[in-house]
Amino acid sequence: MTSAADPGGVPEDVAGAPEDGASEAEGAAGRPPGRGRARALAGWAVALVVALSLALGLRAFVFQVFSIPSSSMESTLDINDRILVWKAFFNWHDVHQGDIVVFTHPPRDHCPGPDTDLVKRVIALPGQTIYSAGSNIYVDGRRLREPYLPPHEPLGPPIPAATSRAPFHVPPGEFYVMGDNRPISCDSRFWGPIKGTSVVGKAVVLFWHDDRPGFHLF
Repeated sequence: MTSAADPGGVPEDVAGAPEDGASEAEGAAGRPPGRGRARALAGWAVALVVALSLALGLRAFVFQVFSIPSSSMESTLDINDRILVWKAFFNWHDVHQGDIVVFTHPPRDHCPGPDTDLVKRVIALPGQTIYSAGSNIYVDGRRLREPYLPPHEPLGPPIPAATSRAPFHVPPGEFYVMGDNRPISCDSRFWGPIKGTSVVGKAVVLFWHDDRPGFHLF
């Protein structure tokens, strides 16, 4: 019999220690190391699936792809162009003059075409005044600078019943929108301003243009 003090014996306080290089964690847990690694990998796999699901769901919720159905926004947006529209956490109070927005079909719109969401540019904000003279548009009495239009672009139909002496007043909570292709666009000149609550989102990126990939930030 050997004692605890015997150099050739095994100390009593470590008599149950694992042999053959086994880890302390294995001895403490009482399970093979392979099973622990499998559980860790399974946990990482579940976490990855959850993260991907959240990321894909967030992308679908935050952004939406819209296809341009008509030529009313040429030459900024052509038919079949694709834009990415910011939807989630979006508030119509964040809309600025010059923004391109997507909105639900106005109830007063009797122009030919499908009753789908429309894409136009914001020309005047809630509370502003607007009128047209010649090929120019005036907002709050100042000529609107429109670098997104081709030079000498004709206005097309004028803003109805609005002059410098009696401009149209955009009601609170509404926007005056127009297409960039003014001669053919059916817009607020025909069916009046749109409600801010009808705005689905704001265009942020053009990623398909002229039937090929492209990239342009709005």
